[in-house]
Amino acid sequence: MAARTLRIGLIPGDGIGREVIPAGRRILEALPSSLGLKFSFSHHEAGWETFQKQGVALPDRTVEELKNGCDGALFGAVSSPTTKVEGYSSPIVALRKRLHLYANVRPVKSTLSAARPVDLVIVRENTEDLYVKEERTYTAADGTKIAEAIKRISETASYNIAAMAGDIALRRQRVRESGVGQSIHKRALVTVTHKSNVLSQTDGLFRETARRALAESRFRGVEVEEQIVDSMVYKLFRQPGDYDVIVAPNLYGDILSDGAAALVGSLGLVPSANVGKDFVIGEPCHGSAPDIEGKGIANPIATIRSTALMLEFQGEEKAAAKIYEAVDANLEEGKLLTPDMGGKATTEEVINDVCKRL
Repeated sequence: MAARTLRIGLIPGDGIGREVIPAGRRILEALPSSLGLKFSFSHHEAGWETFQKQGVALPDRTVEELKNGCDGALFGAVSSPTTKVEGYSSPIVALRKRLHLYANVRPVKSTLSAARPVDLVIVRENTEDLYVKEERTYTAADGTKIAEAIKRISETASYNIAAMAGDIALRRQRVRESGVGQSIHKRALVTVTHKSNVLSQTDGLFRETARRALAESRFRGVEVEEQIVDSMVYKLFRQPGDYDVIVAPNLYGDILSDGAAALVGSLGLVPSANVGKDFVIGEPCHGSAPDIEGKGIANPIATIRSTALMLEFQGEEKAAAKIYEAVDANLEEGKLLTPDMGGKATTEEVINDVCKRL
């Protein structure tokens, strides 16, 4: 059988993005040939430095090249000015919109030897809720100011994100059953998070639609439960091992995913993927980290895991599982850890170690 060739766009961005995105390429090139995968790579510009050079943070050329010449991409990090700069806006937010990447998927995983093992995925709807940014401020009759914001929840977006959560739960279960790597979970579980006891129409629609989507026959192997968002926050930090896949509207997903990163001790470990029906961008959750730029000590694990996550959404679950296993082995051994993890290893040493384990 002929090898499958995947075309991967590399978008380093700013700061340590230029140091960790090469890790993704090297990991892909180190995968065993028995997996039947080959890769070609292209380089693309986006970020604050691109804005300073070209007057635009996300050139049209980058978007068109990704659409027409790539099967997926890896995005590094973006530096943002501390004050408003006319004409500048975040290129990753623009990419999500222009490539219709409606889901933000963030796995959070600790080592199995951790005091409280964590192995969960937060699936965040990426296009609506309060993030539609439709706000207004007006003056009431008594002279006081009032600010209002639209919270928009649609049946279509709620269905799509719930179905994706179900697909992820089944995929994680297949990886577990493949015998590659280890997990604290024994079953596929999706926790639908909402506040429909107060927001009966908006969150009520999200809850009802998610329930309907996950009741379809293709998700027969997925257990479904619900959790009110405020108690979800409490239980997530008290009992993180109880959760497998969590699906939430945009605002709740944002809060939960950032908070959950604290469970594993460093953003340098946490990957994400921006996912649509036709494209996926793997993206480490950390920023451009100008304080350590150029020192060679940036943690590449988040990028390596984001690379595996990208492969998952391209249907290459076995390859993804191999990468996860190699990363887990590196972290479990604990001999080569970067400074954010309390170690003294360099970026290069960690990359080399994970590649050897592949």
